[in-house]
Amino acid sequence: MEPPLSIEALRSGVADGSIDTVVLAITDIQGRLQGKRLDAQYFLDVVLEHGTEGCNYLLAVDVDMNTVGGYAISSWERGYGDFEMTPDFATLRRVPWQEGTALLLADVHWLDSTDVLQSPRQVLKRQLDRLAERGWTAYVGTELEFILFEDSFESAWDKGYRGLVPANRYNVDYSVLGTSRVEGLLRAIRLGMRDAGLQVESAKGVCNPGQHEIAFRYTDALTTCDNHVIYKTGAKEIAAQQGSSLTFMAKYNEREGNSCHVHLSLRDGDGRPVFADAEGGPSPVFERFLAGQLAGLRELTAFFAPNINSYKRYQPGSFAPTAVAWGYDNRTCALRVVGRGASLRMENRVPGGDVNPYLAVAAMIAAGLHGIEHELDPVPPFGGNAYTAGFDQVPATLREATDLLAGSALAEEAFGKEVVDHYVNAGRVETAAFDAAVTDWERVRNFERI
Repeated sequence: MEPPLSIEALRSGVADGSIDTVVLAITDIQGRLQGKRLDAQYFLDVVLEHGTEGCNYLLAVDVDMNTVGGYAISSWERGYGDFEMTPDFATLRRVPWQEGTALLLADVHWLDSTDVLQSPRQVLKRQLDRLAERGWTAYVGTELEFILFEDSFESAWDKGYRGLVPANRYNVDYSVLGTSRVEGLLRAIRLGMRDAGLQVESAKGVCNPGQHEIAFRYTDALTTCDNHVIYKTGAKEIAAQQGSSLTFMAKYNEREGNSCHVHLSLRDGDGRPVFADAEGGPSPVFERFLAGQLAGLRELTAFFAPNINSYKRYQPGSFAPTAVAWGYDNRTCALRVVGRGASLRMENRVPGGDVNPYLAVAAMIAAGLHGIEHELDPVPPFGGNAYTAGFDQVPATLREATDLLAGSALAEEAFGKEVVDHYVNAGRVETAAFDAAVTDWERVRNFERI
């Protein structure tokens, strides 16, 4: 696949002055872009060939960028040294919403050029390599929701994120009138992403006041995840330019949360669907891949739901799943199967808008390969209300999910002990931070009346 911007086009842009800045970024464990804004000529003269360095704490901090203990790859004892950011030129593109700017993503290597195994992008690439050994390629689509507010990011911060004004005052799910109220911003995001090389499908309103979804066409798994993190950053930047703010957090309030349903299918080396048999129905590979999802879902949930807030979505009747179950076109199940023939795919409904896409897709592939390698058979599809049917439950807290990951032979076999330990520590760091916090909920209930 041709990159959205070639090196030759970058050189031309630098020469004629239309590009003066190159953003080189990695994706951290929270799913955020972290990196440097480089002078474009310096990028061409030096970084193009040699890459650049960044402190290895970028994969070992909390959401506030605090250094925390427990990470093997980065600590005071190790001296907080550097790793290499190695550009992936297939991701090079213009950033239309930032004047004179191009962007590309990087993989992360130690100074001896070996992979930093814990890097989310490399975690996914290892699972893609496992698929490639079988001659398969994963195709993925992610469906991100966000809530849009009239307040700027700075105003929202100053208010403690309380009393914010949603861009729509009522439920605008599928409402053309409701989305027209904010079409100026939605259009700016769509066109910006289109011109950055993403294939936009549509925009629609969702249930929570101010909630919207912009959908993009599926493609190979790595490209989808790259596009996902670029879109999240870009959408926030464009909203900020218009004096607004938006959040992808899983559960902003007690209404509907922000989901990120992940659709996945496989193709062989000739581009033929692996999940469908000759009649267009589910193949034996599909059935075992699906069985692996069910077998591994609870112990891999920490990769789908990485934050304390992630678990607030899982409420009965909320369209967020609680049951480890699957069904055809059944939105009450954690795994929804849709399509037929070439379009046959599974939708994982567990991730929220806060998910790190590389880790979620890697976990789905790892679970699917577990099902194939162990020749697992799925239970029959469920056609009723899975919320009330007595199935095993999606973990209810980050603590539970982290403990399940820590004890998962499936995860250790697929990812390696170093990776599992890294993300178990991430979960425990977040849990400890929450346990030490005093919340508004506690103040309201206890300040006067206790």
